[in-house]
Parts: sequence; structure tokens; C-alpha cells
Amino acid sequence: MTASPSGPHTDGSDGRDLVAVLRRWEDCGAVWRVLAQGPSGVTVALCQCDGGQEVERFTSTDPGLLAFLAGRSSSEE
Repeated sequence: MTASPSGPHTDGSDGRDLVAVLRRWEDCGAVWRVLAQGPSGVTVALCQCDGGQEVERFTSTDPGLLAFLAGRSSSEE
């Protein structure tokens, strides 16, 4: 399930490896940003290569994703 910026968020239960998604996003030169992080999980936005328009976002509580993000707020760090 792919979510649009204004559409529903996914909790990562669609079977995607969200760490792999972020790594591929970075490898393609695109930008991701952490929008929120709290008890309900982390919400990440996937943005165009210029860091502009949001293409997708997801929310997840996946421990692997949380470890990958540890202290990072974007792919630009």
C-alpha cells in the first residue's frame, strides 16, 4: 500500500522492509525526513530528490526502523 501525502498512513504492516525503502530512497538521491516520533511510532516523509514535495509518508513502530533512524531527522544528516 502506497500512501499519498493526504492519504492514509501505513504502519509498515504491508510487508515492506522500511529500512530498505529508506536506503533505496537515499541511494537514488531522494530525501526522507522524520516528521514525528513518539509512543505511537515514527512518521517518515519521502520527498523528491530536491527535498521538496512529499511523495509518500508512513508511520511505523518497527524496532529495526527505529534503530536505523536513531537520532537522525533526515537523510541529509
